[in-house]
Amino acid sequence: QVHVVESGGGLVQAGGSLTLSCTASLSSGVIFGMGDMSWYRQTPGKQRDKVAMISSGGDSEYATSVKGRFAISRDNAKKTVYLQMNNLKIEDTAVYYCNIDRLVTSRGPLYDSYWGQGTQVTVWS
Repeated sequence: QVHVVESGGGLVQAGGSLTLSCTASLSSGVIFGMGDMSWYRQTPGKQRDKVAMISSGGDSEYATSVKGRFAISRDNAKKTVYLQMNNLKIEDTAVYYCNIDRLVTSRGPLYDSYWGQGTQVTVWS
C-alpha cells in the first residue's frame, strides 16, 4: 500500500510564507523512483486545480496565479516534494493536495496516481 502524507499547512497572515511537504512511502517494500510530483488546491464547491508540478527530471511548471511566489522542489532520496509559498494572499486559502504520478518500487512499477489526504492553508489579513 502506498502512503502519501502532506504536512506544513496552517494559519498565516497575508504576505507571509509557508512550506508544505509531502512524503511517499510503502507499507511493504522500497520506493526507488517517482514520476511527476504535483501540488493541487481546492476550495469548497470548486474543482481541484493544479498549482505546481515538478517532473522526474526536475522541470517545473506553475499556475499563473502563483508564478513568482511559489517554488516547488523535490528530494528524491527522501521521497519528498516541497512547496515553498511566499507572499501569500487571501485567495491562496485552500486545502492543498500532493499528487505523485507513478512509482518505481521493489515490488515493481506502479502505474497509478497517488494522492495525499490534504493539508489546510488559511491566509488572513
